[in-house]
Amino acid sequence: MINVVLVSLIIISFVFYFYFKTKQFRNNLPIAKKWYANRSLVALGSLLFFFGLNQLSLFPSTLTYVISGLFIIIGLFTVVYYYRVAKHYGQFVEEEFHLNKK
Repeated sequence: MINVVLVSLIIISFVFYFYFKTKQFRNNLPIAKKWYANRSLVALGSLLFFFGLNQLSLFPSTLTYVISGLFIIIGLFTVVYYYRVAKHYGQFVEEEFHLNKK
């Protein structure tokens, strides 16, 4: 049961990553591009985190614990760091949209 939940979270994280990357490439405002890029990296970090948790539940061995631990640590660091950066750029995105309204 936990495997189904983790796999669905991995798929949702990948969909959000793909969505924000697409928004980043389609946007031509510089701050909004950075905001979408950082939000996509948050989704990628959550994908790494959930993948590490999923591997822990599937293969209980010492090597899996080490590699999954690295995935979980890197994923958490990525989520926290890029969430803060995206939050910083998020302050300016609405203002940029209003300034460049045609």
